[in-house]
Amino acid sequence: MTGTAVDLIWLAPALALLGFVLNGTLALARPATKTAVSIIGVGVLLGAFAIGIAVFRSFVALHTDAPVVFQYWSWIPVGSLQVNVGFQVDQLSTVMLLVVTGVGSLIHIFSVGYMQEDPGYARYFAYLNLFVFFMLLLVLGSSFPVMFVGWEGVGLCSYLLIGFWFSDKVNADAGRKAFIMNRIGDFGFMVAMFMIFWSTGSLDFGTVFSHAPTAFVAGGGAITAITLFLFLGCTGKSAQIPLYTWLPDAMAGPTPVSALIHAATMVTAGVYLVARCNLLFAMAPVSGAVVAGVGALTALFAATIALKQWDIKRVLAYSTISQLGYMFVAVGTGGAAISAGIFHLATHAFFKALLFLGSGSVIFAMHRAYHASHSHEDAQDMRNMGGLARHMPWTTTLMWIATLAIAGVPPLSGFFSKDEILTAVFARGTPQPAWLVFGGLGLVTALLTAFYMTRLMLYTFHGPNRTGGEERRHLFEAPWIMTAPLLVLGLLSLAGGLLNVPELYHGNAWLQHWLEPISRSSVALLPETHLATGTEWMLVGIAVAVAAIGIVGAWRLLNLETIVPAHSAPAERGFARVLRNKWYVDEIYDALIVRPIVWLSREVLWKWIDQQVIDGALVNGAARGTRAVGWANRWLQTGQVGVYVAVFLVGVLLLLWRAMS
Repeated sequence: MTGTAVDLIWLAPALALLGFVLNGTLALARPATKTAVSIIGVGVLLGAFAIGIAVFRSFVALHTDAPVVFQYWSWIPVGSLQVNVGFQVDQLSTVMLLVVTGVGSLIHIFSVGYMQEDPGYARYFAYLNLFVFFMLLLVLGSSFPVMFVGWEGVGLCSYLLIGFWFSDKVNADAGRKAFIMNRIGDFGFMVAMFMIFWSTGSLDFGTVFSHAPTAFVAGGGAITAITLFLFLGCTGKSAQIPLYTWLPDAMAGPTPVSALIHAATMVTAGVYLVARCNLLFAMAPVSGAVVAGVGALTALFAATIALKQWDIKRVLAYSTISQLGYMFVAVGTGGAAISAGIFHLATHAFFKALLFLGSGSVIFAMHRAYHASHSHEDAQDMRNMGGLARHMPWTTTLMWIATLAIAGVPPLSGFFSKDEILTAVFARGTPQPAWLVFGGLGLVTALLTAFYMTRLMLYTFHGPNRTGGEERRHLFEAPWIMTAPLLVLGLLSLAGGLLNVPELYHGNAWLQHWLEPISRSSVALLPETHLATGTEWMLVGIAVAVAAIGIVGAWRLLNLETIVPAHSAPAERGFARVLRNKWYVDEIYDALIVRPIVWLSREVLWKWIDQQVIDGALVNGAARGTRAVGWANRWLQTGQVGVYVAVFLVGVLLLLWRAMS
């Protein structure tokens, strides 16, 4: 124990768990209760955030580079495997603690207004609190098994929240899809843990990372296999190629859930895992290149799909997949670039939460308008919107701030974090040209990001209104319980870049220096590369020009006057149809994987092996055989003594004959 507020770290997840228990009890006992649920659901998160601030301040005051580890009780004492339930407070976990509880608190506050009329209100907040509990367990755990419990827990909660309205088959299927695809990735995480224990004799972060330089050969097969299996888990949890298809379908859940998953919790878990294990990835250069390469390809691929989506939340979903790709490019590059990845994780949490909650305000207003007019139009289709800036000025302004931030327009937060990633990647490309390709893909992605986000804003808030005359009378801003969190996130999106203003702009690069103890060991293994100041300024100019081209291009190329409501819109043709249908990846997966597995399960495993072999030959066959033996034996059980004597004599004679022969 340190005798400071750092000792209170256990309270942050404990408060979230307490919220789940209390709201879960209310959901069962008094499901109509809302005031108590709101106070508990929001209160425990605000309390966890306050604890996070206190822990962070106390850890800063310790002036130590070493992590502070708290071991609470023994969990798995089996031979040489000793796993304790413990939390680790260090530079990385404190950043994640503040992001999860801070942004999570704002999403909880927004949920009070957004879900107010939902009959499952208490159940919703119970799940939301549980989600945050498991995410805190994930980022605070001092060992791989404790992290894995949180890893699996957020997967469970995503299933519960994505399929929250489970009476609708589409929502239930979306939750199931997320659960199954994450289990595929989690298999890789489990295999990696087995291999780590086999090689180092431990699963505690401190022991594993201290033994890694002697337990593994840099660039060897073992460390490469371990890191690739870890990254397989990341592709599932953080929605990267090939396991990304669950995330767009996750839009079936309530919009605040989408904000929580995309901004503050689940999808950032994979980025956090690679950053936490940066030493292992630095020892496996092939794996680092795979992480960066998959991230760059995913970023570009998802951005192309976002160009032709009409559902406002799906555009943001593919945007999340794309931005996560940027983060993986950074943490895959390794070294000092790890801080750039975590920096973008934090700024992305600000502006992506703002975008999702802003879209939630729009959907809230559209639902209200359609309900008043008894219309059944899609409230999430941008073709049914238009001109909302006149009715929702606060939401419009704040979402424009987030849009400019994600596009990389200076001096907003996204400009600094995205610029840091591109600079680090191009610097790595000096000795290793493959990273120049990754940087080029990042620039193209930045162009597409600026274009599709401007498209979203123009079709939603500008041009002629397409909701209809009756609906238009009911369009106005959401209640302040929903708008206030947007204002806070707007300020963070504006000023979040101050966390890590680079020395190029005469800043102190605070976050980079703060995370140096985490990345120091991997920095020592990687070639030190720096760009000339002139080259850095050139990259900044290119990045800003790319963002400007994307924004201006959308303004000039998109004709808002020609857009018609969704029910009257013509179907896309040509390449636009390919993008609209997401490159047909879901259909390809369905044809090559899902249908063969379903056929194998039904026709072979169920109808033949289960019904014919197990039920038919074994279970029913045994029953029929027993019945046949009983049927034969009943002829011997006549109840007549003479028959028994005759059978007995025949048996004796047979035995004598056998003995004499």
